[in-house]
Amino acid sequence: MDGEAGGLLAGTLASILATVRDDAGILLLCILVPAIAFGAVVPRVLPPFVRVVDALNDWVGRMVSWVCIAMVLTTLAVVVMRYVFNYGQVFIQESYVWMHGIVFMVGAGYALLHDAHVRVDVIYRPASIRYKAWVDLFGVMLLLLPILVILAQVATPYVWDSWDRLEVSREAGGLPGLFLLKSVILVFCVLVLLQGLSLAARSYLILLKYQPFVDAATASANGEE
Repeated sequence: MDGEAGGLLAGTLASILATVRDDAGILLLCILVPAIAFGAVVPRVLPPFVRVVDALNDWVGRMVSWVCIAMVLTTLAVVVMRYVFNYGQVFIQESYVWMHGIVFMVGAGYALLHDAHVRVDVIYRPASIRYKAWVDLFGVMLLLLPILVILAQVATPYVWDSWDRLEVSREAGGLPGLFLLKSVILVFCVLVLLQGLSLAARSYLILLKYQPFVDAATASANGEE
């Protein structure tokens, strides 16, 4: 009897160990196969992604820069009409305020691309390329992306409600199409999100010692100095 019980226990343990071994092998395959595929595919996919996103935001930034000229001319016209001809229109005054918002929101991705945001630090600028890559990678993943996702979640119902009502300016004689201006919030989220992913991908490639991006980062650092 004891022998039968011992044999049953041994058989059960062997079955459990075999199952665990098989499950561990499957789990190991589930981890290794994507990791190998990621390591083989990502270095080929990321460089084109970075170049496309950078080109997109660079083009958008150059296009929106023309709005700055229109904004300056409109402001000048408002001042002349108001103080020389004693004439004014609300929709003209609103127009340069709207253009100001469009420049900042739509041009934010361009600013991130060219590192034009205000940065106050004494550590990042003189640091090594790899240190900057780590900072940029974690900064995008832990700070920028979560904030953009939260902003998009909060702004989407706000923008959708404006579109549903085809909202116009609250000021008498103001501009129509306020819903279009509010949509710029989501445009901001998309462009900055893409540029943030591009920055993270660039940083990752630098950490992988992908030479074209390492050389570009080195040239940029030397240019700053």
